[in-house]
Amino acid sequence: MLLENFTALEENIKKVAFISLGCKLNFAETSTIAQSFEKKGFIRVKANEQADIYVINTCTVTQLADKKSRQAIKKIINNAPAAKVIAVGCYAQLKSSELSSIRGVDLVLGNDEKFRLVEYIELLLKESSPKIDISDIKKNNDFNSAFSIGDRTRSFLKIQDGCDFYCSYCTVPLARGHSRNKPIKEIIDDCNNIASYGVKEVVLTGVNIGDFGKSTGEDFLSLLIRLEKNTDIERFRISSIEPNLLNNEIIEFINNSKKFARHFHISLQSGCDKILALMNRKYKRDLFANHVETIKKINNMVSIGADIIVGFPGETADDFFDTYNFIKDLDLSYLHVFKYSERPNTKAILLPNKVKPQEKEERSKVLLELSEEKKHNFYKKNIGKTEKILFENKNKNNIVGFSGNYIKCETAYKQDQINKIINCRFLGINNNGNMNVVPIIE
Repeated sequence: MLLENFTALEENIKKVAFISLGCKLNFAETSTIAQSFEKKGFIRVKANEQADIYVINTCTVTQLADKKSRQAIKKIINNAPAAKVIAVGCYAQLKSSELSSIRGVDLVLGNDEKFRLVEYIELLLKESSPKIDISDIKKNNDFNSAFSIGDRTRSFLKIQDGCDFYCSYCTVPLARGHSRNKPIKEIIDDCNNIASYGVKEVVLTGVNIGDFGKSTGEDFLSLLIRLEKNTDIERFRISSIEPNLLNNEIIEFINNSKKFARHFHISLQSGCDKILALMNRKYKRDLFANHVETIKKINNMVSIGADIIVGFPGETADDFFDTYNFIKDLDLSYLHVFKYSERPNTKAILLPNKVKPQEKEERSKVLLELSEEKKHNFYKKNIGKTEKILFENKNKNNIVGFSGNYIKCETAYKQDQINKIINCRFLGINNNGNMNVVPIIE
């Protein structure tokens, strides 16, 4: 944490802007931090508007994420040299000295401290010296609650934080700590609070959501059941889940649920068992394939996405095509493809047989093309079907939203349909690659 370089603030500072980089979890946390400023009388403005304080919630999952974080910080410094610039989050947690060395960065806070940022600011406003005694601020190493409100139609609700899996390529356990969560009862309270704002869909987010319950003696399925029965939210969606933490009970519950979207995003990472072992993943590829087969047997219209890392150390051309052929034969709806990025203090950085950047790029393109093909085929298979769609915003003359099974949809714009879940029929794929739909009049 850097407090020494933070010059004394004037009492008339009121406008604050936020930039959130990386995952949905960061987005939820940024929204919660922003709410704490608004409660204290600060005026929140957009990141491209004039502000007295700019808060950048950073990401460090890849080298590219580091670069984007630095670029966002430097852009603010150049555009608003008189403003106070604060860097928080995962990059700030792991590389505080690197960020504090950037001229113009006034304060750097890690993942736990960032939730008390408004307290730091208030103390700094009262101090005539740029230094403060951080012991004045209550420490909290437990679970920090977070959910987004007002930024989008959907709300991202943090249900879990940290990870105990220690995959060989990942710094998240270092940046986020051990797996932990708040009790189910308190999450239900959060959901009903969110519902009072008129939010229709809640996305359950975390670092490793399938590991929910480790710190409270509960489990993920129990959470889903209670959310279904005891909240006023119309639709829930679960974010990425580990293959070894997904089971038939969860799959069956989602299929039979009246509230949970029929959409799974499962972190495969590689379709080659040799590479999965090098990654220190907790499963083999057959488990993933079994999950896909089970889901599709129950309901063929369920959307299934997967994360894939290409160019991991030791991944030969044969290993890559082993992954490619494995994925090609699976009934998936889309892929999220990442090029392996070396991270300090991970085991993978010491592995031999590095893959050249050009080869990573080529492998990424191959899988992205496969992803587009699978997405198109999934959309095509849904034509003529009906599905409930949450319409979120306007796109030229159309209104855009997502179906429960994660198809991006468009129809003629009507103001009164925004933030409503409407039963629609899929008509066909348009030039934007989205699904044209028509509301069903009941």
